[in-house]
Amino acid sequence: MSFTLCFDFGNTRKKCGVFKGNILLKVVAIKDNSDIQQLTETYSPVKSILSSVVNHDKEVEEILKRAGHFHLLNYQSEIPVTSPVGKPETIGADRLALCAGAMEKFPGSNNLVIGLGTCITYNFINIHAEFLGGGISPGMEMRFKSLHEQTAKLPLIEKDWNFPLIGYDTRTNILSGVILGMAKEIDGMIDAYKEKFTNFNVLLTGGDAPYFVYHLKNKIFADPDLIFRGLFKISEHNYA
Repeated sequence: MSFTLCFDFGNTRKKCGVFKGNILLKVVAIKDNSDIQQLTETYSPVKSILSSVVNHDKEVEEILKRAGHFHLLNYQSEIPVTSPVGKPETIGADRLALCAGAMEKFPGSNNLVIGLGTCITYNFINIHAEFLGGGISPGMEMRFKSLHEQTAKLPLIEKDWNFPLIGYDTRTNILSGVILGMAKEIDGMIDAYKEKFTNFNVLLTGGDAPYFVYHLKNKIFADPDLIFRGLFKISEHNYA
Protein backbone atom coordinates (compact mmCIF):
# COMPACT_ATOMS: atom_id res chain seq x y z
CA MET A 1 0.00 0.00 0.00
CA SER A 2 1.43 3.39 -1.02
CA PHE A 3 2.32 6.32 1.22
CA THR A 4 1.27 9.96 0.94
CA LEU A 5 2.93 12.82 2.81
CA CYS A 6 0.71 15.81 3.62
CA PHE A 7 2.58 18.89 4.84
CA ASP A 8 1.02 21.79 6.73
CA PHE A 9 3.28 24.83 7.15
CA GLY A 10 1.57 27.28 9.49
CA ASN A 11 2.74 30.51 11.06
CA THR A 12 3.67 28.76 14.31
CA ARG A 13 4.28 25.10 13.46
CA LYS A 14 5.23 22.86 10.54
CA LYS A 15 3.80 19.35 10.52
CA CYS A 16 3.42 16.35 8.24
CA GLY A 17 0.60 13.83 8.17
CA VAL A 18 1.79 10.39 7.02
CA PHE A 19 -0.87 8.35 5.21
CA LYS A 20 -0.69 4.67 4.30
CA GLY A 21 -3.41 4.25 1.71
CA ASN A 22 -6.15 6.48 3.10
CA ILE A 23 -5.27 5.85 6.75
CA LEU A 24 -3.51 8.57 8.74
CA LEU A 25 -0.67 6.77 10.53
CA LYS A 26 0.96 9.65 12.39
CA VAL A 27 1.55 13.40 12.51
CA VAL A 28 5.21 14.45 12.65
CA ALA A 29 6.64 17.83 13.68
CA ILE A 30 8.99 19.39 11.12
CA LYS A 31 12.00 21.47 12.19
CA ASP A 32 14.01 21.83 8.99
CA ASN A 33 14.55 20.46 5.48
CA SER A 34 16.52 17.49 6.77
CA ASP A 35 13.37 16.24 8.51
CA ILE A 36 11.52 16.40 5.18
CA GLN A 37 14.33 14.56 3.41
CA GLN A 38 14.26 11.89 6.11
CA LEU A 39 10.51 11.42 5.71
CA THR A 40 10.83 10.92 1.95
CA GLU A 41 13.61 8.38 2.44
CA THR A 42 11.66 6.52 5.13
CA TYR A 43 8.33 6.30 3.31
CA SER A 44 9.18 6.68 -0.42
CA PRO A 45 5.87 8.47 -1.00
CA VAL A 46 4.01 8.06 -4.27
CA LYS A 47 2.68 11.57 -3.77
CA SER A 48 2.97 14.56 -1.46
CA ILE A 49 1.16 17.84 -0.97
CA LEU A 50 2.11 21.07 0.76
CA SER A 51 -0.17 23.68 2.30
CA SER A 52 1.90 26.71 3.26
CA VAL A 53 0.86 30.10 4.62
CA VAL A 54 4.48 31.20 5.11
CA ASN A 55 7.36 32.08 2.79
CA HIS A 56 8.85 28.61 2.91
CA ASP A 57 12.22 27.56 1.53
CA LYS A 58 11.68 26.55 -2.12
CA GLU A 59 14.12 23.68 -1.62
CA VAL A 60 11.26 21.97 0.22
CA GLU A 61 9.38 21.71 -3.06
CA GLU A 62 12.44 20.34 -4.85
CA ILE A 63 12.92 17.64 -2.21
CA LEU A 64 9.31 16.55 -2.58
CA LYS A 65 9.39 16.65 -6.37
CA ARG A 66 12.40 14.34 -6.39
CA ALA A 67 10.55 11.91 -4.12
CA GLY A 68 7.41 11.50 -6.24
CA HIS A 69 4.35 13.32 -7.50
CA PHE A 70 4.15 16.68 -5.68
CA HIS A 71 1.36 19.25 -5.47
CA LEU A 72 1.57 22.75 -3.99
CA LEU A 73 -1.90 23.65 -2.76
CA ASN A 74 -3.19 26.98 -4.08
CA TYR A 75 -6.40 28.59 -5.27
CA GLN A 76 -6.02 26.97 -8.70
CA SER A 77 -5.86 23.44 -7.28
CA GLU A 78 -8.60 20.95 -8.05
CA ILE A 79 -10.54 20.69 -4.80
CA PRO A 80 -13.98 19.29 -3.91
CA VAL A 81 -15.15 22.81 -2.98
CA THR A 82 -15.84 25.88 -5.11
CA SER A 83 -15.54 29.46 -3.90
CA PRO A 84 -17.62 32.37 -5.18
CA VAL A 85 -15.59 34.91 -3.17
CA GLY A 86 -14.33 37.98 -5.01
CA LYS A 87 -10.59 37.24 -4.79
CA PRO A 88 -10.01 33.47 -4.55
CA GLU A 89 -6.26 33.99 -4.85
CA THR A 90 -6.30 35.54 -1.37
CA ILE A 91 -7.73 32.44 0.34
CA GLY A 92 -5.18 30.75 2.60
CA ALA A 93 -4.18 27.25 1.53
CA ASP A 94 -4.88 26.00 5.05
CA ARG A 95 -8.49 27.16 4.81
CA LEU A 96 -8.96 25.35 1.50
CA ALA A 97 -7.67 22.16 3.12
CA LEU A 98 -10.00 22.56 6.10
CA CYS A 99 -12.96 23.00 3.75
CA ALA A 100 -12.00 19.86 1.84
CA GLY A 101 -11.70 17.96 5.11
CA ALA A 102 -15.15 19.09 6.22
CA MET A 103 -16.72 18.01 2.92
CA GLU A 104 -15.05 14.62 3.25
CA LYS A 105 -16.49 14.18 6.75
CA PHE A 106 -19.95 15.66 6.14
CA PRO A 107 -20.73 15.73 2.40
CA GLY A 108 -23.94 17.42 1.26
CA SER A 109 -24.22 19.45 4.46
CA ASN A 110 -23.70 22.99 5.65
CA ASN A 111 -20.42 23.00 7.60
CA LEU A 112 -18.77 25.63 9.78
CA VAL A 113 -15.10 24.81 10.33
CA ILE A 114 -13.37 26.67 13.15
CA GLY A 115 -9.58 26.46 13.00
CA LEU A 116 -7.74 27.29 16.21
CA GLY A 117 -4.09 28.04 15.51
CA THR A 118 -2.09 31.25 15.23
CA CYS A 119 -5.42 32.80 14.22
CA ILE A 120 -9.00 31.68 14.67
CA THR A 121 -10.55 31.11 11.27
CA TYR A 122 -14.26 30.65 10.67
CA ASN A 123 -14.92 28.84 7.38
CA PHE A 124 -18.43 28.19 6.10
CA ILE A 125 -19.19 25.67 3.34
CA ASN A 126 -22.81 25.34 2.22
CA ILE A 127 -24.74 22.26 1.03
CA HIS A 128 -23.69 23.05 -2.55
CA ALA A 129 -20.01 22.60 -1.59
CA GLU A 130 -19.37 26.34 -1.90
CA PHE A 131 -16.88 27.97 0.46
CA LEU A 132 -18.61 31.26 1.21
CA GLY A 133 -15.84 32.71 3.39
CA GLY A 134 -16.10 33.45 7.09
CA GLY A 135 -13.90 35.38 9.49
CA ILE A 136 -10.44 35.69 11.02
CA SER A 137 -9.53 36.84 14.52
CA PRO A 138 -6.42 36.63 16.75
CA GLY A 139 -5.55 33.22 18.15
CA MET A 140 -4.65 32.36 21.72
CA GLU A 141 -0.89 32.88 21.66
CA MET A 142 -1.33 36.08 19.66
CA ARG A 143 -3.57 37.40 22.42
CA PHE A 144 -1.10 36.45 25.13
CA LYS A 145 1.71 38.20 23.23
CA SER A 146 -0.41 41.28 22.59
CA LEU A 147 -1.20 41.69 26.30
CA HIS A 148 2.51 41.44 27.10
CA GLU A 149 3.87 43.60 24.27
CA GLN A 150 1.22 46.33 24.40
CA THR A 151 1.41 46.91 28.15
CA ALA A 152 4.19 47.95 30.52
CA LYS A 153 3.91 45.25 33.17
CA LEU A 154 1.77 42.31 32.09
CA PRO A 155 3.92 39.18 31.72
CA LEU A 156 3.99 36.80 28.78
CA ILE A 157 2.40 33.62 30.04
CA GLU A 158 2.11 30.15 28.60
CA LYS A 159 -1.22 28.51 27.86
CA ASP A 160 -2.51 26.17 30.54
CA TRP A 161 -5.56 23.99 31.06
CA ASN A 162 -5.84 24.73 34.76
CA PHE A 163 -7.36 28.09 35.66
CA PRO A 164 -10.47 29.38 37.47
CA LEU A 165 -13.25 31.57 36.16
CA ILE A 166 -12.26 34.23 38.67
CA GLY A 167 -8.49 34.70 38.43
CA TYR A 168 -6.65 35.13 41.73
CA ASP A 169 -3.39 36.57 40.33
CA THR A 170 -2.15 38.18 37.12
CA ARG A 171 -1.42 34.85 35.42
CA THR A 172 -4.82 33.28 36.13
CA ASN A 173 -6.60 36.55 35.27
CA ILE A 174 -4.98 36.45 31.83
CA LEU A 175 -5.72 32.73 31.34
CA SER A 176 -9.37 33.23 32.26
CA GLY A 177 -9.76 36.37 30.19
CA VAL A 178 -8.11 34.98 27.07
CA ILE A 179 -9.30 31.37 27.01
CA LEU A 180 -12.81 31.85 28.37
CA GLY A 181 -13.11 35.06 26.37
CA MET A 182 -12.25 33.16 23.20
CA ALA A 183 -14.73 30.41 24.10
CA LYS A 184 -17.49 33.00 24.44
CA GLU A 185 -16.43 34.56 21.14
CA ILE A 186 -16.60 31.18 19.40
CA ASP A 187 -20.01 30.37 20.89
CA GLY A 188 -21.23 33.83 19.88
CA MET A 189 -20.07 33.33 16.31
CA ILE A 190 -21.76 29.93 16.14
CA ASP A 191 -24.97 31.51 17.43
CA ALA A 192 -24.71 34.24 14.77
CA TYR A 193 -24.45 31.59 12.05
CA LYS A 194 -27.50 29.85 13.56
CA GLU A 195 -29.52 32.98 12.89
CA LYS A 196 -28.71 32.67 9.19
CA PHE A 197 -28.48 28.91 8.70
CA THR A 198 -30.89 26.62 10.52
CA ASN A 199 -28.87 23.43 10.15
CA PHE A 200 -25.10 22.99 9.96
CA ASN A 201 -22.26 20.99 11.49
CA VAL A 202 -19.60 22.72 13.56
CA LEU A 203 -16.11 21.25 13.27
CA LEU A 204 -13.40 22.38 15.67
CA THR A 205 -9.79 21.76 14.72
CA GLY A 206 -6.25 23.08 15.09
CA GLY A 207 -3.50 22.82 17.67
CA ASP A 208 -5.35 24.88 20.29
CA ALA A 209 -8.72 23.14 19.89
CA PRO A 210 -8.36 20.95 23.01
CA TYR A 211 -8.33 24.06 25.22
CA PHE A 212 -11.86 24.95 24.14
CA VAL A 213 -13.80 21.72 23.61
CA TYR A 214 -15.13 21.63 27.17
CA HIS A 215 -15.80 25.36 27.44
CA LEU A 216 -18.24 25.59 24.50
CA LYS A 217 -21.98 25.30 24.99
CA ASN A 218 -22.69 24.54 21.33
CA LYS A 219 -22.41 21.01 19.97
CA ILE A 220 -19.19 20.57 17.98
CA PHE A 221 -17.23 17.80 16.29
CA ALA A 222 -13.57 17.95 17.32
CA ASP A 223 -11.02 16.65 14.83
CA PRO A 224 -7.44 17.83 15.41
CA ASP A 225 -6.30 16.20 12.15
CA LEU A 226 -8.96 17.66 9.85
CA ILE A 227 -6.44 19.65 7.79
CA PHE A 228 -4.48 16.49 6.98
CA ARG A 229 -7.63 14.64 5.92
CA GLY A 230 -8.44 17.57 3.66
CA LEU A 231 -4.92 17.64 2.23
CA PHE A 232 -5.07 13.92 1.49
CA LYS A 233 -8.41 14.38 -0.31
CA ILE A 234 -6.98 17.23 -2.39
CA SER A 235 -3.85 15.21 -3.20
CA GLU A 236 -6.12 12.51 -4.62
CA HIS A 237 -7.91 15.07 -6.80
CA ASN A 238 -4.63 16.39 -8.16
CA TYR A 239 -2.80 13.11 -8.65
CA ALA A 240 -2.23 12.12 -12.29
